[in-house]
Amino acid sequence: MIPAVDPEAAMRQPEPARGGQFAPPNPDYAARVRASFDRQGAMKLIGARLAEVRPGYCSIQLPYRDDLTQQHGYIHAGIVSAIADSAGGYAGFTLFPADASVLTVEYKLNLIAPAAGERLVAEAEVVKPGWTLAITRGEVYAEADGRRSLCAIMQQTLIVLSGKADD
Repeated sequence: MIPAVDPEAAMRQPEPARGGQFAPPNPDYAARVRASFDRQGAMKLIGARLAEVRPGYCSIQLPYRDDLTQQHGYIHAGIVSAIADSAGGYAGFTLFPADASVLTVEYKLNLIAPAAGERLVAEAEVVKPGWTLAITRGEVYAEADGRRSLCAIMQQTLIVLSGKADD
């Protein structure tokens, strides 16, 4: 006989702390995220940098480089999506248990303006944490001359790989 499962139980932890912020189950979440990010060859290749990590949130910065552009001189959509995906994945990972790793199940990216600027900033936050799946949303901004313009929005589903070390 299959045991009964409370479908809401999987989505109860972690819960937002006072002030609307999430309380991560792993107190070493920031160091863990930074170590995982540092192992990503793709992020090194494109020159992305982890800018900020806090419970349920991650920001990644990417300076403009000619070799990351498409034929019109804008940062290529594949690069935009890569930093959005990583920001969302690490936002979710901040709320995962210490014995779990993260993988993206799917994401939807809308490109709403050319990625033109001195740098791109991908920011993502957790919408719904869970024990099996987590949902994040993110935005990518192009920054130039002290101004920011929204160039992409994302929604993402992550899987919590319980019992799989992130190394």
